[in-house]
Amino acid sequence: MAKWTPKHEAPEPLEGPVVATITGGTILWFVLFLVQIPFYGWFDDHGHLWWVWTCLAGAGLGLIGIWYVRGRDAAIKRAAAAAEDEASPDSL
Repeated sequence: MAKWTPKHEAPEPLEGPVVATITGGTILWFVLFLVQIPFYGWFDDHGHLWWVWTCLAGAGLGLIGIWYVRGRDAAIKRAAAAAEDEASPDSL
């Protein structure tokens, strides 16, 4: 079996509103957790208690994700500003 090799370069990754996407997902996980809290007993009786804790874990990991993507976004902006400063001639 021959090894597959790409015939063209991979396209650049798409950049979008990453911080807003992660924030929206985190809010959604937390809202799902809050909606399930009144039914905690039902989930416990039917062996589905992990659904509640999965939503809380998603919200917690989302908070870490927000911190990460905000730092990443800031680093990308700093790198772009530094590249722009190097490209522009000094005007004294």
